[in-house]
Amino acid sequence: MKCLIVAAGTGSRLRDKGESKPLIMLAGSPLIERVIKNARIGGVREFVIVSGYRGEELRLFLDDLAMRENLKINHVINDEWERPNGISVYVAHELIKGDFLLSMCDHLVDPEIISDIINHQVQDDTVTLCVDYNITNPMIDMEDVTRLKCTADKISNIGKMIEDYNAFDTGIFKCTQIMFKALKASADKGDESISGAMNMLGAWGKARTFDIQGKLWLDVDDPAAFEKAQKLISQGKF
Repeated sequence: MKCLIVAAGTGSRLRDKGESKPLIMLAGSPLIERVIKNARIGGVREFVIVSGYRGEELRLFLDDLAMRENLKINHVINDEWERPNGISVYVAHELIKGDFLLSMCDHLVDPEIISDIINHQVQDDTVTLCVDYNITNPMIDMEDVTRLKCTADKISNIGKMIEDYNAFDTGIFKCTQIMFKALKASADKGDESISGAMNMLGAWGKARTFDIQGKLWLDVDDPAAFEKAQKLISQGKF
């Protein structure tokens, strides 16, 4: 299965760690290398990486990584990387056919989450989001995490600021081609984000959730999360 990784943004909250967020060194390895290797352990066999800000530098590194690790990595360039993250997904629509995983370049996850969602049977014309129902998870940055109000077969609301929620968005999705339709429909209504597309899918009755059942994940988006990641890696996790 292919995994589309969004790596086009500036990563301004971690700028003191490096100019290119995907290439920030985390316990001796670039962040995106850890994301890719965890996905590979989980069962991903091919990657599509969307780059934008400082993209040439990232692409050179990824080409070297692909050669060193015998990986298949395809590039997609998002020249409009300053726009919301849904644009970075949509620009890959001509390259990706069939079902695919979607991941963020700064989300570290237990490889078992990847293998579990790959093996999970999804319905046609749906998108399934891996969710964390532990809303007291100490790893979570409550000021930045995307929250959801959901059941197993319905997402009624998703966003960073919603007050009525029962789960967190882990940043791992199993998508059918309807994801691209939802991104376009949401953008046409003025919301170019992935969350906007998921709300659109929820309204269509096409959004599904998958419980990660307490497995470890971390959004490495600011210095505090960076330090948590360093500690977890030193303990043999991620």
